[in-house]
Amino acid sequence: MVAKINYGSSLFGALAYNGEKVNEGVAKILETNKVFSPADGTHDISACMQDFMAYMPSHVLTKKPVIHISLNPHPDDSLTDEQFSAIAWEYIEKMGYANQPFIVYKHEDIDRHHLHIVTLAVDERGKKINDGNNFYTSTRILKELEQKYGLIPAQMRKEKEVFRLQKVCYGDGENLKKQLVSVIRPAAKFYHCPSFKEYRALLSTYNICVEEVKGEIRGKTYMGLLYFATDDKGNKVGKVFKSSLFGKSVGYEALQNRFKASKEKLKEKHLAPKTKAIVAGALKRSATREDFRGEPASQGY
Repeated sequence: MVAKINYGSSLFGALAYNGEKVNEGVAKILETNKVFSPADGTHDISACMQDFMAYMPSHVLTKKPVIHISLNPHPDDSLTDEQFSAIAWEYIEKMGYANQPFIVYKHEDIDRHHLHIVTLAVDERGKKINDGNNFYTSTRILKELEQKYGLIPAQMRKEKEVFRLQKVCYGDGENLKKQLVSVIRPAAKFYHCPSFKEYRALLSTYNICVEEVKGEIRGKTYMGLLYFATDDKGNKVGKVFKSSLFGKSVGYEALQNRFKASKEKLKEKHLAPKTKAIVAGALKRSATREDFRGEPASQGY
């Protein structure tokens, strides 16, 4: 299980983000403390805001009194609502926020169900709760929860979590091939692109262009791929790389199989409408292009 802890100044923003999902039917409230939750399953964001503010004095000794935490089990973990609730309560208690007002939401808008917790980082006097070792405390607690509930350890997610794709920068002195492979391999492995068009569009956001080529050897037709670096305007720069230089996993045949499998997965898991909703929400909450790029990740996606 992986936790993402974000401190912020906007209580309404955190409540609205989760509340809108509840009212859209793609999330639910599992637990509350010192905060009223309607029995019909809806979320009155304004009323909830008032309940929280009753515990937040006018004079707060920190600029970021709001905590927004997401708890993300491994996609292969299967948990009931009761188990999710128990995990949330134990995590909150061990983190030292059991006496704080809080709400625990379960998000179901993507295939990987996960939790969001909104609480306060200050006590009723406005003093910040001691959280100097929150990262290490959280990591220790998660390991305990993984063992107790038989969850897949976070270490097994490292391969997927460790990569952070970076735009290729031609001429920065770093080996161009190394830059390309650091994007192409994980993109082909971890992203669900149902066609070459989507795959090409994905790589273009990282200043990479890929093109299909057709040839003939000894009378036999073959298909291949060529990869190029581009500048920020999409113009090709530098040398051309055959896909074979990066391994069979990013070659023509392997990607065709990947596209087919991705198309079936998207259809089976109904991921297309969920993805559309996530993007629409990110657009609504983003003022700039950079905000939009980082917004889904900040919410645990």
